[in-house]
Parts: sequence; C-alpha cells; structure tokens
Amino acid sequence: MAAKLGVGIIGLGMASLPHARALLTLGDSIEALHAFSPSPERRAAFAQAHGLPTTDSLEAVLADPNVEAVLVLTPPNTHLELVERAAAAGKHVLLEKPLEISLERAERLVDVAEQAGITLAIVLQNRFRPAALELRQVLAAGRLGRLVHVAARTSYWRPQSYYDEPGRGTLARDGGGVLLTQAIHNLDLMISLVGPPEIVTGFVDTSPIHTMEGEDIAAASLRFAGGALGSISATTCAFPGFPDCIELIGEHGTATLEGSSLLMRLHDGTTIKVADDQAGSGSGADPMGFSSAAHAALIADFADAIATGRKPAASGRDVLGVHRLIAAIIASRGQPIELKTSGPRHVAEMP
Repeated sequence: MAAKLGVGIIGLGMASLPHARALLTLGDSIEALHAFSPSPERRAAFAQAHGLPTTDSLEAVLADPNVEAVLVLTPPNTHLELVERAAAAGKHVLLEKPLEISLERAERLVDVAEQAGITLAIVLQNRFRPAALELRQVLAAGRLGRLVHVAARTSYWRPQSYYDEPGRGTLARDGGGVLLTQAIHNLDLMISLVGPPEIVTGFVDTSPIHTMEGEDIAAASLRFAGGALGSISATTCAFPGFPDCIELIGEHGTATLEGSSLLMRLHDGTTIKVADDQAGSGSGADPMGFSSAAHAALIADFADAIATGRKPAASGRDVLGVHRLIAAIIASRGQPIELKTSGPRHVAEMP
C-alpha cells in the first residue's frame, strides 16, 4: 500500500471545521500529523471536537520530515508569509481562499510557490460539487451551444455580529468584504466554467445594514470574448440568505446552477437535473452550514496532484483569474475595465 500523505494544519479558526471533517473521511490515504494554533483554547477545542493531534509550534510542523503538505487556514493577510515559510521548508500548500488581501500580494504568493517547485492549491471547493462537475461536462460537450448570457449571483445574509468579530470585513486583514470573502467561490466557479470576461464595469458599496470597512454589496456588467454579455451581483444583506446561483443562456438552452443543484433545459426537450439536498450552502447566519463532501474531494485532488506531479484543479495560477476580476470590479467605479493578465486597466487607458 502507498504511504499516507502526512499533512499539518496551520490555523484552527472557523475555517478548520470542514477541513477536519474531510480529513477524517480521508484517513485511509491522508494523515493529519499536527494541527497548529497559538491559542490554547482553540487547540483544546479542536482536539476535543476531532481527536487530531495539536501543537503550539509552527516550527515543529514545518520541520517535521513526515509532513509533506500543509493546510493554511489562517486570515488572508497572513497567507504570503506562511506560504513563503512553507515553500522554504519544501512543503506543498493547500491554501484557504482568498490567495491574499490584494492582487499584488496574491501574484507574489503564486510566484513564490512556483519558484520553490511546490504544489499550491486553493480552497475553492464549489468546483467539486457534483452539479458543477456535470455542468462542466455539458459545456465541454457543447450542448448549450454558444453562450449569449452569463449571470452569477451571491445573495448571502450575515448579521452585524459577524462583522463585529475583530478584523472581519476590514481591508487590513480580509482585503475587503463580500467579494473576496463570500462571492469569490461563485465567481471562481463561473470563470472556471466559461472563462474570464474581457470587459468589466462594476460598483461596490457598504450598505446601511452593516457597520464595516469593506463592501457588503457589489454589482457588475460583463462582456466575454465570445460576445456573451453577463452580470454579477454579490451581497451579505439578503436575509435570510440564498444559495449561490450561476445561470448560463446558450443557443440551445439554459442551465441554472443553484447551490448544489443543476437544472438544464434544452430546446430539443432534454432536461438534465442534478441535486444534492444534503449539501447546504452556508449562505445564512451560519457560515459553516454546509457539508464537508466538496472539501474532501478538493483535498483528495490536492493529494493526487502531489502524488502524480500534475497541476491541481484549483491551482494558485488559475485562481489569480478571480482575483483579477474582483480587483477590476472594485477599481471600476462605474467605468469599463479591460481585464489583462497583468491586472485590470480602465478602457480609457488602453493604447
């Protein structure tokens, strides 16, 4: 039998819950050797909840030769430094989204991983939901035909108590609000399915519903290379919270991916349905109100990428695409922005 992949967990906050549950289901192939937090309270709570070994030393995690990979589940503004340290120690990294708090820091982080030759995957687990996988196959087969419209909607609810947590929704720790923290999942999935838009016109704001530094509402119009138009809406003001939605309108029909369900209707009378009523969405007051099944699939893909030397499904380089889109929405302020691999530029600045 192949040896188990030894992993260490860095960060035992809220984001560690679905990862711990997923790792326990993957125990035949992956072994969690250390779970680090500087907080004694968090270590004790984590050990009691999951029965996994904890440590108060990050250095011990990075120095352990049995640890091949680390799961970095800390706040966004810590990611670059931690990936630098993991890369220097030769550890592969599964990194909680977003990559970092700014596009510039995100690009530096990806460069660090690539220069060190480590595998870098990002926690964007919605890519691994069965409904999303089915839609990807349908699109690859050309069953929708040429797309004419793409819409992505994130309508979540977060009470003020969520933003009262220290650092939550701030530029310094989180890099902003709803776009980088919540909508990034749906926007990344959209891009992974249909590619990035070429032109973006966006608006962001902070509503009277929340007291916070970052944005809690955003909207954008899009134009894609193939001619399709599109729209984005994202908010944490939509009580009581609704599943993410991506709607694709093509020459041959319409596909709607809502949460963990897919409904596709084609002009020829064909209907395709995929549903997982147990998956949950985390769109309401409980951000962790979802199944860990997609996390397990993502972690298994990460482990297989390490074992085979291939690129993971949600690689750091690929995920830069959604960071460029979010940066463009924020920078737009109602003016069209051209998306470039080097970063967004106002159309008026184009040569």
